[in-house]
Amino acid sequence: MSALKGKIITQVFRSSKDGDMYLYVEKAKGLDNVPEALMNLFGNATAVMVLVLDEQKQLARADAAKVMKGIREQGYYLQLPPAKEEEMQAIALANTKLQR
Repeated sequence: MSALKGKIITQVFRSSKDGDMYLYVEKAKGLDNVPEALMNLFGNATAVMVLVLDEQKQLARADAAKVMKGIREQGYYLQLPPAKEEEMQAIALANTKLQR
């Protein structure tokens, strides 16, 4: 057990409503700590992998330290889809116009 000190065994679920939205939870607790309202927005949760997280773990689109903090403080971490390039450009343009 001491080999897991500072680490979290994490279960990752993919949303049925958006294939780029994921929930990270502590495997032993599952989805029990995820609010019902969030689960309604998330849809059916499909288990996709189990990870042993530590703060140095490299994840594709999330910071492991932030994921671990979310799990410890809220009981879950929600990874949202990356913003689309066009949406980012529109936001940047709108901000530029507001600053004038």
